[in-house]
Amino acid sequence: MTASTNSGEKPIRVALVEDQGGLRASLKRALTGVPGMTCVASCSNAEQAIEELPAAQPDVVLMDINLPGMSGVECVRLLVEKIPGVLVVMLTVFDNTEAIFNSLKSGACGYLHKPVRGSELIAAIRDVFAGGSPMSARIARMVVQTFSQPSPRPAPGPQEASLTEREQAVLGLVLEGFPYKQIADRLDLSVYTVNFHIRNIYGKLQVHSRSEAVAKLRKGG
Repeated sequence: MTASTNSGEKPIRVALVEDQGGLRASLKRALTGVPGMTCVASCSNAEQAIEELPAAQPDVVLMDINLPGMSGVECVRLLVEKIPGVLVVMLTVFDNTEAIFNSLKSGACGYLHKPVRGSELIAAIRDVFAGGSPMSARIARMVVQTFSQPSPRPAPGPQEASLTEREQAVLGLVLEGFPYKQIADRLDLSVYTVNFHIRNIYGKLQVHSRSEAVAKLRKGG
């Protein structure tokens, strides 16, 4: 595995969950030598991922939605419980909107069609790490339609009160929709530090995504 840094920051830690050995090796090669990125784990099924990834502590997981045994959708649900703040991007050759949407509801942050070009893969990893949600236009429309109703900024609940001042500042910008890079610029932090704070925030709030944080705070904790 090759670890490369960018401007002194720690690299984005990426894990692969793909049952096809040839494709898994190809994805790993695409990550090798990329500045600011390193592959920390490569799993052939969901069961292996559940066992090994919590120790590997990836920032981003690229996961096949159609895995043998446990499905990618169920794997997402378990991983976001075991690794607070982890970002999961689903990969599939099938446009199964129900499975894809279920994976997004389980905690996935994006969706890409296979085969995926190396440049597209790298761009998606950087996008999701910066707070984006790379996905097909069709799935993006489904998400927008589902969450189209605007909601006011919720009042702080008991869990939010336990956050540090810095964590509250980060959370406020997250809930306003700012990507990680802009949050880092506004608070004079590195993107890695912002991601670290968000992991802590999600752990304290007992949520796994921005939408879950909004829903929990809307209910007053």
